[in-house]
Amino acid sequence: MPFRKISRDVKLAAVKPHEQNILSLEQILDCVSFSEHTFWHMIKLWRETGDVVRHSYGAPGRPRTLNFDNVNYLLRLVKHHPDWFLDELPLLLSDNRFISVHYTTIYRELSRAGISAKS
Repeated sequence: MPFRKISRDVKLAAVKPHEQNILSLEQILDCVSFSEHTFWHMIKLWRETGDVVRHSYGAPGRPRTLNFDNVNYLLRLVKHHPDWFLDELPLLLSDNRFISVHYTTIYRELSRAGISAKS
């Protein structure tokens, strides 16, 4: 069966009768129509966390090396000196901002900010 999002309400509707021994597993699976594997995974999550869904906190992935002020500093440098090469910017960041980053990180941040080699 392909991946599909199962709402929290449906998951709770499956867990409660199972926990209180009101319905058998077969009856619950017939009503909610998801797999037994999904059901046991959900029960495990319920017993470990007290909820049937995982909550994500914050942004996914690795935190950014350059914060908003550092990116603004880079943008000012590029606007004042558009003839500088990309490999010169890491040295300026390490000297003036005490941040050691690779030039590809700077390239990605400048691309996110809308700066390209042609602008």
